[in-house]
Amino acid sequence: MSKIPLGVSQCLMGEQVRFDGGHKHNHYLTDVLSEYFEFRPVCPEVAIGLGIPRKPIRLVIVGDETRVRGIANPDQDVTDALVDQAELAIARMPDICGYIFMQKSPSCGAFGMKRYLANGYSIDSKGRGAYAKRVMELVPLLPVEEAGRLNDAGLRDNFLTRVFAYHDFKTSVAEAPTAKKLIEFYSRYKYQVMAHHVPSYFAIGRYLSNLSGRDISICSNEFFRLLMEALAHHATRKSNTNAIMHLRGYLKDRLNTQEKHELSQLIDSYRTGIVPLVVPLTLLKHHLLKLDNPYLKSQTFWSPHPERLGLRNHIIENE
Repeated sequence: MSKIPLGVSQCLMGEQVRFDGGHKHNHYLTDVLSEYFEFRPVCPEVAIGLGIPRKPIRLVIVGDETRVRGIANPDQDVTDALVDQAELAIARMPDICGYIFMQKSPSCGAFGMKRYLANGYSIDSKGRGAYAKRVMELVPLLPVEEAGRLNDAGLRDNFLTRVFAYHDFKTSVAEAPTAKKLIEFYSRYKYQVMAHHVPSYFAIGRYLSNLSGRDISICSNEFFRLLMEALAHHATRKSNTNAIMHLRGYLKDRLNTQEKHELSQLIDSYRTGIVPLVVPLTLLKHHLLKLDNPYLKSQTFWSPHPERLGLRNHIIENE
């Protein structure tokens, strides 16, 4: 498999581009994820001409706007330059399938950034770095995450699930969509969507049931929106168990009493938070693949990302 292009804050690659002349080398990215992703590093602050090292900047509320201003020199305002840089970066990287930002950065912080008043008092943590904010506006369905939040097993799993789905759709459907491609694509994602958001599972099914005579490009874009919004919901033990139970229905008359009991025990252990998802899923997959059913074999629910990453070995989701 060719590597998936991914935008990333340059300091996370170990490059000394931080305001203090240092870096924030993230070894999980460079040592583990680099096997699957082609990183496209950007430091927007360096790109707009700020030096290394440089005076720190922060988010400041000015009227009804959030601006990026210098701490030592409040007259320094680099907001517009960072916004312009985001537009240039996305134009240069139209093929990226996700973005990993550096947390707590007034340019790249994607979630919960501190905002300040002009007098220097912190007022809230509702900000977003100017560069990251513009990237997210330009490509609203693009999976984004902060490097620090990838330490959370659930957030890591959800982000990478969306990245691989994003790439799958872009390479297998988006360039030349047809009704057949859309239906075949969704047939592989049905149980994965069910595990993330049951209402979306039904909504997408209804949407794809009536494609006749409609503009297929518009339908493709709408389907992609529905899919990515569905996967943005975090799968829980309850929703995963629901998908597992639906899949177990294919084994109704295929298992003996002992096999049924063993599978039921493992599903219940996962449902109650004793074991991670990979435990019942492995046994269920073992039984289902004996059926030699192409539809079941093709389900992305089994492996929404490479099994070698071992992401599901550590997840016991919330209810």
